[in-house]
Amino acid sequence: MSEALDLLIDLLDLETIEVNVYRGKHPEGERQRTFGGQVAGQALMAAGRTVDQGRVHSLHSYFLRPGDPRVPILYEVDRIRDGRSFTTRRVVAIQHGRAIYNMQASFHIEEVSLEHQVAMPVVPGPETVAPLFERVKAEWGDADEWSKRDHPIDQRFLGELPWSPHRDREPRTQIWLKADGELPEDPLLHACVVTYASDMSLLDSVLAPHSVRWDDGSFMVASLDHCMWFHRDVRADEWMLYDTDSPIAHGGRGLARGFLFNQGGELCVSMVQEGLTRMVDPAKREATS
Repeated sequence: MSEALDLLIDLLDLETIEVNVYRGKHPEGERQRTFGGQVAGQALMAAGRTVDQGRVHSLHSYFLRPGDPRVPILYEVDRIRDGRSFTTRRVVAIQHGRAIYNMQASFHIEEVSLEHQVAMPVVPGPETVAPLFERVKAEWGDADEWSKRDHPIDQRFLGELPWSPHRDREPRTQIWLKADGELPEDPLLHACVVTYASDMSLLDSVLAPHSVRWDDGSFMVASLDHCMWFHRDVRADEWMLYDTDSPIAHGGRGLARGFLFNQGGELCVSMVQEGLTRMVDPAKREATS
């Protein structure tokens, strides 16, 4: 297990404060705001720790305020329903006395049912694709500080990088990804790591058709909501194809969809996220620079 993945597992190991109340910490290092995938993964862990049967099959959540990386996050769990087949939990993440995120998650005891799925895209295998650090270095001659760091999730982009000037500008990205090491045999932990990873690149497909960059100051981008459906058990430490697209961007918001397939071609997780894509007035940008 890489040191970065070990740190992620530590982040997901919440401290129990009281019945239905947990505390999550942050990674070391300066950040302007908390990474949304971290909050979503920790919230799902808080919900799952109050569930006695079934595994997570869906979550629906909203990012309400930017997270403050300087102080811990409290997660309050509301045990809405414990049924025979389904269990429902609501989680509110709190900082400075205000909600920054809320999630409703449902857990289900799997049943025998109808079966069908869409086919997995035919793409080159992950072993044929260079790691992200090598791709960035090959294209720009050097890697930025973020790319040089160790990361808990190994991402291998198919085709041109979504922020490359040579990309085809289609609103779609495809990535092989997995945890950078072997995880314990804990289905909830695997689901939380996948939740963390799902927020890392989903909005790239929204930005791909446009001449903007995350860091150029011309617009604001932030996750607004995030929904996931876990169709099958998923192993976050085995290669998964993350196939994403964006059907629309309009009115300061962009919609992205993602489908996560295992190497056997099984569709394991589906995701939808809407993100803020607010253009910044150049005059205001000048005044604050």
